[in-house]
Amino acid sequence: MALVKVYVNYKQSILNPEAEAVHKALKRLGYADIEDVKLGKYFELTVADGKSQAEMDHEINEICDKLLANYNMENYHYEIEDAEAAQ
Repeated sequence: MALVKVYVNYKQSILNPEAEAVHKALKRLGYADIEDVKLGKYFELTVADGKSQAEMDHEINEICDKLLANYNMENYHYEIEDAEAAQ
């Protein structure tokens, strides 16, 4: 089995009010050296054995494009690990 870690973040040109609120709160708490905050989503998918690397890449990209990320507003990247090794 493989463990796929998917990270979804807003594109640079998209305003992210939640991240801005966290950034302002950090400034109020005295963390003046924090220059920027990014906020996104994180998913873990466990994929059964039996697929080639190319098949898995195709499937994960399709899942991200169709469900996990909004193409107009977000970017994503993922890492594939051995599920047993990750535990």
